[in-house]
Amino acid sequence: MRASVLHPGGRMTLESRPVPTPDPGGVLVEVAAVGVCGSDTHYLRHGRIGEFVVTAPIVLGHEASGRIVAVGAGVPVERVGERVSIEPQRPDPLSPESLRGEYNLCPAMRFYATPPVDGALAEYVTIGSAFAHAVPDSVSDEAAALFEPLSVGIAALRKAAVGLGGSVLIAGAGPIGLLCAQVARASGLTRIVVTDPDPVRRAAAERFGATRVVDPGVDGAAVGDGFDAFVDASGAPPAIRAGIPAVRPGGRIVLVGMGADDLELPVSLIQSRELVLTGVFRYANTWPTAIALAAEGRVDLDGMVTGRFPLERAEDALNADREPGSIKAVVHPGRAGTEPHTEEL
Repeated sequence: MRASVLHPGGRMTLESRPVPTPDPGGVLVEVAAVGVCGSDTHYLRHGRIGEFVVTAPIVLGHEASGRIVAVGAGVPVERVGERVSIEPQRPDPLSPESLRGEYNLCPAMRFYATPPVDGALAEYVTIGSAFAHAVPDSVSDEAAALFEPLSVGIAALRKAAVGLGGSVLIAGAGPIGLLCAQVARASGLTRIVVTDPDPVRRAAAERFGATRVVDPGVDGAAVGDGFDAFVDASGAPPAIRAGIPAVRPGGRIVLVGMGADDLELPVSLIQSRELVLTGVFRYANTWPTAIALAAEGRVDLDGMVTGRFPLERAEDALNADREPGSIKAVVHPGRAGTEPHTEEL
């Protein structure tokens, strides 16, 4: 099979590798679509994210969909031919975290495209059968691949714990911020304010669920207050510090964006308002919700795709975020030799 490989130092090559064999309880998936995440781009440009360092060749990509073409021992052969969305996690099923349902926190986790684990920018991948989620025919391959970032949005809104008719402030209108806004709208929230300094991203937020958008550098004071929750999808310390005071007493702060390792926080305000401050690390038990939201048309994933690339142009896909108006680039490993397609916003 062909695979796009990142080498230490930032060089990418298209290589021939053996087709993997599914383990007992696993499946082999022919990859149809792979969304590009900011973490993939970060590995390309910086060679590391925190303690995870690219020290050996690695295949990037963890937002993926495809079709099951073979099964390992113990998996019903009837699953061959099934279209699936891949939840790119391999936790230890017997870890305390997995046993209490928080398998995303398993210390022994092997996660796609996190060194040294290979990801999905290849023609075939393997995954545990329970993490290959069947998708209905009404859901496109691209949308099925984007269940992964959608799951981050679902996890964030679950942590926000805002009910019908509630309100949320979201900082950052990148892909995760836009998906948080879509999940908030689908969850029945009626006040969804998104802040971002970029006018193109603010325009995207208006299309994808925000009831109001604000340029924090110009009219930050107009954001308002009394929000049930604040979700930071930017990772920017100024955005986090600005968002916390906008939360009502007893509200919640959910940190999703990856930014500074350390941050100065208004501790007295958090204490006096009894605010709940928490983070989001990936997701757990989100795919059934993601499938339902997409199948019922309550979120628009296809509309977020702004660039399509063949596998041999994977590096271009990883750098597509530098193009004005880019939201989500998708690689199609099976479309060898096709020209990249970019849609204008």
